[in-house]
Amino acid sequence: MRILVYEFVSGGGCAGRAVPVSLVREGLAMRTALVADLAAIGCHEIVTTTDIRYAVAAPPRVEVVTLLPEDRDASVLDALIASADAVWLVAPETDGCLERLAARVARIGTRLLGPGAAAIRRASNKAGLSRRLARIGVEHPASIALEPGVDARVAARDMGYPLVVKPARGAGSRGVRLVRGARELRRVLGARHRGCEVVARALGAQQVTDHPAVMQRYVRGTPASVSLVADGRSAVALAVNAQRVIASSGFSYRGGRTPLDHPHAAAAVDAAIRTCAALPGLRGYVGVDVVLTDAGPVVIEVNPRLTTAYLGVRAVLDENVAALALAACEGVLPAQPIARRCVRFTASGGVAAA
Repeated sequence: MRILVYEFVSGGGCAGRAVPVSLVREGLAMRTALVADLAAIGCHEIVTTTDIRYAVAAPPRVEVVTLLPEDRDASVLDALIASADAVWLVAPETDGCLERLAARVARIGTRLLGPGAAAIRRASNKAGLSRRLARIGVEHPASIALEPGVDARVAARDMGYPLVVKPARGAGSRGVRLVRGARELRRVLGARHRGCEVVARALGAQQVTDHPAVMQRYVRGTPASVSLVADGRSAVALAVNAQRVIASSGFSYRGGRTPLDHPHAAAAVDAAIRTCAALPGLRGYVGVDVVLTDAGPVVIEVNPRLTTAYLGVRAVLDENVAALALAACEGVLPAQPIARRCVRFTASGGVAAA
């Protein structure tokens, strides 16, 4: 099978544009790891793309195509998609980037090794996720979409501080703000589009969509994620990962540790699997962010794509994680694998024994 790996940020989608360094490092680390794992399977033809600024050595027999600024939105990528049997996309959800790419692959008629545009839309809509999880009894922070007509000050007073304000469709910690009182809320609401606008412009949005923000009650506890593979209906957990998140006025994700030894790790796996089942169409690798409180796990959001935790998960399992995700896309889920070691990983790709 000829597989095209298209990591948007480092793979040419931002060619010719200034991009936040953190985005580039994360994207490049994930692209490098995923391509290596797919090549190691040994029975597929792998092709990937690169921005000329971020070209790196690839494993033998992996084809690397450089995308220049003039190729970014033209027929070169479409031709690569059409020439492949399947496409594995890695891109942020910010301003619908991942969703648009999935729709583009579907229009060309090539198979996606991951969820389609509709499933991405459901999973990345943070306002809608709150309602879905409430229906199945999975804990989720009290949330409200700050749509026109909603008085944020009244909603914040009713919900209680501290609060988190985040884009309704975003990725990682970008544009996420911690609000401790009414004065901070006024300042955050006045500036909440700026961080996301920088990222969205870098990702190629011609006009930044004014998605409503979501306001959530801040959840105290241990930040973590669950890495899974899904077949569109159900999922199997690969690992529970500690997240290193720096929270001040904003949030910054620095990497983490896996596996996480925690009294509520098993409950986090159960909550993540139930969350995936509530979002039909999730396929391949999926990440579910949670906070482990004294009372149990609280699901925060769903990432319908490869996440930075992949760097750690692939290092602690004997199985080839890319191969497990490919099998899940075919409808074959593995038994839950066992971590054989413990590692720390950084958002820029560093992995070391813990």
